[in-house]
Amino acid sequence: MQLLTTERYLTLFNRFSPGSAAGMPIEATLDEVAETLFCTARNARLIVRKLEEEGLIEWRPGLGRGNRSQIVFRRDQEAYLLEIARGQAESGDYKQAFDLLETHGQGAETRESFLAWLNGQFGYRKEARGEGGRAMDALVFPINQQTSTLDPAELYYAMDAQIIRQVFDRLLHFDADGRRIVGGLAHHWTSGADATEWTFYLRKGVRFHDGRELTSADVRYTFERLRGATSNRWLMRGVAAIETAGTLVVRFRLHRPNRIFDRFVCSAAASIVQDGSGGTLGGGEWRGQPAGTGPFRLAPGTPFRIRLEANPDYFHGRPYLDRVDMIVMPDYCRSESFGVPADRHGADADPYSEATDDWQNIEQLCRGSTMLSMNLGRSGPQRSERFRQAVRMILDAGALIAEIGGDRAMPAYGFCPETSSAYEPTAYGEADIRAALQGAGYDGEPFRLSIHEKHRGDARWICDRLGRWGIRTELVVPSGGICGALDEGADGTLMNIVLAEDEVCEIETYEHESATLKRYLDPERMAWINGRIDEALAADTPDARRRIFRDIEGRLREEACVVFLYHRRLNTLLHPSVRGVVRLNALGWIDFKDVWMEQAE
Repeated sequence: MQLLTTERYLTLFNRFSPGSAAGMPIEATLDEVAETLFCTARNARLIVRKLEEEGLIEWRPGLGRGNRSQIVFRRDQEAYLLEIARGQAESGDYKQAFDLLETHGQGAETRESFLAWLNGQFGYRKEARGEGGRAMDALVFPINQQTSTLDPAELYYAMDAQIIRQVFDRLLHFDADGRRIVGGLAHHWTSGADATEWTFYLRKGVRFHDGRELTSADVRYTFERLRGATSNRWLMRGVAAIETAGTLVVRFRLHRPNRIFDRFVCSAAASIVQDGSGGTLGGGEWRGQPAGTGPFRLAPGTPFRIRLEANPDYFHGRPYLDRVDMIVMPDYCRSESFGVPADRHGADADPYSEATDDWQNIEQLCRGSTMLSMNLGRSGPQRSERFRQAVRMILDAGALIAEIGGDRAMPAYGFCPETSSAYEPTAYGEADIRAALQGAGYDGEPFRLSIHEKHRGDARWICDRLGRWGIRTELVVPSGGICGALDEGADGTLMNIVLAEDEVCEIETYEHESATLKRYLDPERMAWINGRIDEALAADTPDARRRIFRDIEGRLREEACVVFLYHRRLNTLLHPSVRGVVRLNALGWIDFKDVWMEQAE
């Protein structure tokens, strides 16, 4: 009721006294109030009385012929709006706060005032748990997008992977620093000599967030479900059978060798869910709060807030942080960084301001790249390899980085920075580009490029560069989904790929059901890629596997099926009180369970 009263007051203020100070008598009639609030005159009279009782307005009835009634607004519009919006945010209803600002805010100043206040609420802080209770350590920070799904089997985007890694756990973990696999829910594992049989031994006493103990039945259910009609069924490529041997042993039998199957089960998409929990899934999204075994449990949230609470019984040790709140900011807001890159999914954000002397500035290159993927499944100029080669020659990534800057760190010639560093690019001249376009028989047909809004800056640069050579580019911004639906009718898509788990994630870029490359490459190339992946999985050494993956990448680059553009720089600023294992993981986030605050109670 209070919020309804607030909205009515602000609506009337905007109608009768926009831009004016409070306290000024303004002529108004009950009929005009009724028209403004879309109600009857009788209801308008009741609303006016309610607003008077709340001390928000004074109504001065007009007495006598020709004397109009007057309304006096008692509260300054901007100050009152900010007060209510702050109250909504403090109560956790960020959606209502943002909606109020969007509907009733007059100009950018009101939003800026609210965001300045909100920015002060972000970061690491101590909060009283209650009378006589100990202080609670909380991390609150903004994010730019809502999650797409928290179902591991449907996982695709990096942000979803970060949340899933907090709520669930996996059989094994990949230690990126040590370049080795370590135990997770499984404390030991073995494989047969020919890598067609893998056995995992579970830890005793691991419990889901609802208190139920983890067993081999949960593991079998997870992977049997993954083998079904899920987006990540590629993880189960070659699996013939999944067997349990007692309550703590699970065995996988494969049709063909996979010497890195242990790396497959490190994937966040292979996170273990409870036996039978598929009944809580709908449309690929969790209903309610799923019970995992991870370091944090998912608490009830709101449309603009994701809340994680520490799991006191986590088998690897309780997190120091008691709570993590992620606030989903509306499109018109820029988020600052508190353990997450300022624009983790995009490349058009301004570069970070310099950290002050006492703040920790963490920086690293993203394992992945921004690139243009060509749609070979549709007719258009991109079907010509000579046209694609021309586009690759025109789009000089070094010039893009020099002209736009930001977090664009180095030209990309492959998925990962180390590949790009070792690659010797060929220098092309105008004659080479002209010959490629002539060889393609290009006749001016428009090139339809699908982009997400976050890539708008890159897209403008691409349009300008191609336009200089007579290639007219039509930009398409699909709607729907966390990053927009893939436009199957486009000739190409501008996209980011993040490789969180090296080889396994590289396979994902080809085999995930939502992967752009899987949907854009022609059947002949996809069949060749799948065959090479089988060879890589059977290879005896990491070097042999790496050569095969570089062969796949090299063919896509040289045939310009993919035009690699650049690698991004990931930055985050951390308060000087933050301690622990403070680094960015492969997804570009800090691991919440590994940090703590050096701060007085």
